[in-house]
Amino acid sequence: MIDAREQVRRALGQRRAWLVGGAVRDRALGREGAVDLDVVVEGDAREAAAALAGALRRAGERPARFALSEEFGAWRVVARRGGWHVDIEPLHGEGLAQDLARRDFTVNAIAEPLEGGEPIDPLGGLRDLEAGRLRLASGRALREDPLRVLRLARMTIELGLRAERDAVRAAQASAPDLEGVSAERIFQELRRIVEARGAIDGIELLAQLGALAVVLPELEATRGVEQNRFHHLDVYGHTLEVLSRVIALQEGRDSEGWLASLDGRARAAIDSLLHEPLGDELTRGGALRWGALLHDAAKPRTREVRPADGRVTFIGHDAIGAELARARLGSLRAGERVRAHVAALVRYHLRLGFLVHKPQPLGRRALFAYMRGCEPVAADVTLLSVADRLATRGASARRAIDAHLAVARQVVGEALRWREQGPPAPLLRGDELAAELGRPAGPWLGALLERLAEAQYAGEIATREQALARARALEASQQQ
Repeated sequence: MIDAREQVRRALGQRRAWLVGGAVRDRALGREGAVDLDVVVEGDAREAAAALAGALRRAGERPARFALSEEFGAWRVVARRGGWHVDIEPLHGEGLAQDLARRDFTVNAIAEPLEGGEPIDPLGGLRDLEAGRLRLASGRALREDPLRVLRLARMTIELGLRAERDAVRAAQASAPDLEGVSAERIFQELRRIVEARGAIDGIELLAQLGALAVVLPELEATRGVEQNRFHHLDVYGHTLEVLSRVIALQEGRDSEGWLASLDGRARAAIDSLLHEPLGDELTRGGALRWGALLHDAAKPRTREVRPADGRVTFIGHDAIGAELARARLGSLRAGERVRAHVAALVRYHLRLGFLVHKPQPLGRRALFAYMRGCEPVAADVTLLSVADRLATRGASARRAIDAHLAVARQVVGEALRWREQGPPAPLLRGDELAAELGRPAGPWLGALLERLAEAQYAGEIATREQALARARALEASQQQ
């Protein structure tokens, strides 16, 4: 942060400017990791941003500069090589004190002269930090920007602060106004809440504020939906427990010892998988948390009670849930890659449980069917299924958990290899196979190639000649 601040100070020259917001707050908390700066300048923020971008270019950088808000005249300059950015706003109001009073919370309304000096803290934000308190900067803060309702929840879990009672009441009153906030802004706040270590507390606070019903109504709808005797929680409680188990797996806190039972190579591959960037600033690990949140979203819509024995069922909640997950993430303006990935997690989250009932250990054909059926999330959804099973502790739980974890132990290594290497290279191309069999290409060809791929994965064929012989045998059997 110091290097970035110094570059900004030099670039802005004699302009009066102040560092505000998160960088000042985090330093007061003893957190020196922040490199993204918020700066308020007297005068034209556009000119200040241009001056900074020019200075960075002269220093060999290739900065990006663009307007953040036409309404507030804010600009962002991104130092690509340095890995930091600066948001520059003009001073609003008649002075710095009025500008700070327009901000969301007192802990974000602390300023420092850019050239250095004592903090400027007209609203008592430093005292609030010391007291561990989150207090609104003004009574109009949430009315002016209802997104701050979500920010209240995020800041309590990210910073370990306690929201003041008046702030909670004001947030509850303003939560319905989130309907009018842009989806992109809502998703950015939700993403940070879901990715936080205290994600469970953050979601529970959103529910308390009445915000969850607005921004994730599918999750709110699961509250009070009772399940069958194999579950010890309603759908809402179970969902949060699954998310908790996913977070524990990501952090290596595996109470059942499942992770520890894997070899070091598999654990390293899982860690690499979870840290792989996916899209929308999400890693695959972050997307896995969204999969946990939405995996049972369709249970309220699919709940039925069988007349014969009174058993509760949720038939089709995987397929319908995948559609709900895609639709919700679409409404939040998530990119297609994230929407498709999370929808696939929801769609396939039951698949591993079906393998428990097959002969053990699993044969290569069963593994092939799982890998192919769960593409491209076979490894990810295996982890989700482990978390889902660990969070299901009703009747016969111990036996079911042990059986599930044993199958997941078999599957995860194969799934990780499949992700890294893909299926074996085909022994015959489609055009070669069609020519050898003397048939024009058609739907039959893809189905036959898939059966050959399955036989190859199972170790039943290994050469071109064997593949051709198997293809002819399969063709002959179809004609009988």
